Amino acid sequence: MPITTLFFDLDGTISNNFVGIQRCLNFGLARMGLPRLTAEQVHPLVGPPFRESLPKLYPDIDVEMALRLYRERYDTTGWLENELYDGIAEAVRRLHLQGYTIALCTSKPRVFAEKIIAHFDLGRFFDGVHGPEFDGRFDKKTELLAHLIGHYKVSPEQAVMIGDRDKDIQAARFAGTHSLGVLWGFGDQDELQSAGASQIINHPSELQHSIQSFA
Repeated sequence: MPITTLFFDLDGTISNNFVGIQRCLNFGLARMGLPRLTAEQVHPLVGPPFRESLPKLYPDIDVEMALRLYRERYDTTGWLENELYDGIAEAVRRLHLQGYTIALCTSKPRVFAEKIIAHFDLGRFFDGVHGPEFDGRFDKKTELLAHLIGHYKVSPEQAVMIGDRDKDIQAARFAGTHSLGVLWGFGDQDELQSAGASQIINHPSELQHSIQSFA
């Protein structure tokens, strides 16, 4: 069956927001009197929901307070400490022109994801921008992607989830879609292979050919 619908992750796939994420996390942790995190400690936190990942480092942390403080800085400054990956805008533009339905499926709160997509002038290429709400709804990417399959009325066999972390691949397996792991973000070959990625690519220029090969 031909591929009709593409679901893209944001952090590590469309843009690199690592600097903003680390600074906002440390802003919140410092306000709570907790030790700051190094870049090495923050790296595995990029992708999964903070409600899931932060307690692994700080078992007794008040996660909701940490999230409120994180968002306090992120809403004004953190989301701008961000850059597109080389070649991704052109790749998404070409896929849009070929007639694919393209939607963002991210673990970043929807309101922030919408600001970032608009900031980089990518909204014209996306049919929708989707992510969790602040209350935790759709925190799990498995639930979000399964919801979007229904929302876009697409057969799972005609959709591809594209992302850089194991959570993206696991969501694709849960929803029954194809999965395309990308190596320009925060995950590595072993992580994506272990999660069961259908394919793994090195550069946005490979997206078009890889997507067509699923048909």
